[in-house]
Amino acid sequence: MNQRIGSLVVGSSVAFTLNYRLNPSAVRYNDSGSTTQWPSTRPNISKRGPKESSQKEDNDAKAPAESQDDEIPLFEDEDSAAWASFSLNVAIARKSISSVQWTTLGDKITDRFIPQWAYDLPDYVAKLQREMNMARGSLAEEIWQEAQDENIHPEIALNARVRVGKDLCSDEMAFVRRRKRYTRCALAKYLEIPEADVDPKDVPTIAVCGSGGGLRALVAGAASYLSAQEAGLFDCATYTAGVSGSCWLQTLYNSSLGGRRHDKVIEHLKKRIGIHIAYPPSFLDLCTRAPTNKFLLAGSVERLRGDPQADFGLVDVYGLLLSSRLMIPRDELSVDDRDLKLSNQRFYLSSGANPLPIYAAVRHEIPLEDEKVKGETMDAAREKAKQEAWFQWFEFTPYELFCEEFEAGIPSWSIGRHFQMGRSVNRDNRPPLPELRLPLLMGIWGSAFCATLAHYYKEVRPVIKGLAGFGGIDALLEEKNDDLIKLHPIDPGTIPNFARGLENRLPSTCPKSIFNDEYLELMDAGMSNNLPLYPLLRRDRNVDIVVCFDASADIRQENWLSVAEGYAKQRGVRGWPVGAGWPRAEDETKTELDAADAATAQQAAGKIAETREEQRGRSQNNVKDHIAKHETQESDLGYCNVWVGTTMDRKSDEKPSQSSRVELDADWKLLAPEAGITVVYFPFLRNPKVEDVDPDTSPFLSTWNFIYSPQEIDKVVALARANFEAGRDQTKRTVRAVYERKKAKRLEAEEKEKIQRWKRHLREHGDHFQ
Repeated sequence: MNQRIGSLVVGSSVAFTLNYRLNPSAVRYNDSGSTTQWPSTRPNISKRGPKESSQKEDNDAKAPAESQDDEIPLFEDEDSAAWASFSLNVAIARKSISSVQWTTLGDKITDRFIPQWAYDLPDYVAKLQREMNMARGSLAEEIWQEAQDENIHPEIALNARVRVGKDLCSDEMAFVRRRKRYTRCALAKYLEIPEADVDPKDVPTIAVCGSGGGLRALVAGAASYLSAQEAGLFDCATYTAGVSGSCWLQTLYNSSLGGRRHDKVIEHLKKRIGIHIAYPPSFLDLCTRAPTNKFLLAGSVERLRGDPQADFGLVDVYGLLLSSRLMIPRDELSVDDRDLKLSNQRFYLSSGANPLPIYAAVRHEIPLEDEKVKGETMDAAREKAKQEAWFQWFEFTPYELFCEEFEAGIPSWSIGRHFQMGRSVNRDNRPPLPELRLPLLMGIWGSAFCATLAHYYKEVRPVIKGLAGFGGIDALLEEKNDDLIKLHPIDPGTIPNFARGLENRLPSTCPKSIFNDEYLELMDAGMSNNLPLYPLLRRDRNVDIVVCFDASADIRQENWLSVAEGYAKQRGVRGWPVGAGWPRAEDETKTELDAADAATAQQAAGKIAETREEQRGRSQNNVKDHIAKHETQESDLGYCNVWVGTTMDRKSDEKPSQSSRVELDADWKLLAPEAGITVVYFPFLRNPKVEDVDPDTSPFLSTWNFIYSPQEIDKVVALARANFEAGRDQTKRTVRAVYERKKAKRLEAEEKEKIQRWKRHLREHGDHFQ
């Protein structure tokens, strides 16, 4: 009963579409780990002064249940369409909740099954409605007025344009130069060599990335990054990158909450994630009390009021729920508005003292089957649409939102604006909207529930496998798998499309739909790859070492590291280690590499996605048999695994050589002149040094668990730190070897240049000794 009530209430109160599974025993943990019940009384939520607030509360107490607040405010123009719809839904929710009569169920039943907070819901929703109508003096009206103030939002005074080109934006290139000074010093300290002996050209470009996996990835990633920070490795990194939960980690680290310290992030999580993100009393309390109400709702008010076509869906709700847990400090009065904008993180990068965070999301391009070219049959159109569905990657940094496939991007401070033909468009000469807030972006980055039906079936398949008639249902769904991988039961999050009207400036491989769509539908990048490898492989970033901390679910079966091979080949990335990842069959490697030989990126991605969905359809027993069969080719992976690619060119018909793992005593592979990109891979595995924690079997480590007690956080932290410690020395030797290789190549190049200069001198001036 508690679960159903919680889902109904939060959904009705905020977006009326939420259907989460709530923990019926959702509680708050104190510092000692014991639990405390929620108080039945509620604090004063008014933003006004003590006298005004007291008077307003008295008036509220006297107001009848059905008052003039139920009326929907009328707006003077069409620009308020989205806001009017939202206000209508709030009013409907209030009436629906107010009409519930718990006492009709009987006192004994209600006392046993109805939580105390359920009786307070009408008051909560009434307060929310009063603050969210656009009446004079309301919270929403205050937010909207401030949205047009250049002193509060300086970005609205700036003109935004779409930048077209493959290269990095100028801000990132300037950052890399600043960061090099810090990484040079950090590398000398990490490798214990004099800083004066380190030439900046020899410093390897290191990227540290985390995986998707919800709160498990967030907590485990924070612990892994903390260990890397304490060892000195993290300070050597130029980039960090994340998917889903790792994006949340980067958000916290680059905020006043984390303060660029991972130990501080972990302590913050202990205080905040002991309550389910969708627990109604906590969430509604924050949304109806200053200053957290304005902090959480400002972005939604601006978007709904200023963008008449904006939608408020499940991803928006999810982002608000996440932010209410992750972005609010324990001292709720100390919320910092600067934490709400991605572009504000550039202030932590201005001196080069911190690595550049990269946040990933994807768009699922699904050609419509009824869109056929002249002379093409409907069957041919369907087959074409089936083959050409693929994911497009979007990377968010404090400097830019960029899509490599579009070869275009916009400044991060302009996210949320509408664009046409490469320029931002203002409505009715009004100033543009402020930058889209992080709550929505956090929802997009972690929206794994926007998966395809094929993904959903994969999740429930082991549960229903024993049911009568399963074989026939399974066979039927397998036949329809091509259709299931194109259907999303839950709509992704949306942001305005910056590629509208740019059909003559973007690559011909771009789908035609992006030139006309008003919005981009974005979702969790884990739909494509649960490791954010693709942004790190952009040619101009020149990453030498990728350190991956993988806390994915089904880590061995999914084998996300191996998925990058097809991408690397299609994009012409030299030096990626072919064969990196968990042991697998040669036919799987060949399938993905053959797909990369497709004529276009979308065809390659489509083939790879189709292959991976077929692999996901295997039963767990088949997967285990498959792995056991091929473990003779290479031993199972450990806590730390290293691969290195090659930059040697091969003939087009020549089979790529597999990159075997670099063993503890084989650092010479890393020193070879033709060595390419080095991958250091830390899978989140069970460790005998940490008892009672198994990522595969511990229930609290599920991706869909949203409650972690301080004791459970300590267990996850201990496991991640133990795994890093097991590979600490090997990682350090790997970094040293790459540094020595770059140094040797530089010295060799300088010697050759010295000889060339001497030869030119002889040709121009002769040999004076003859």
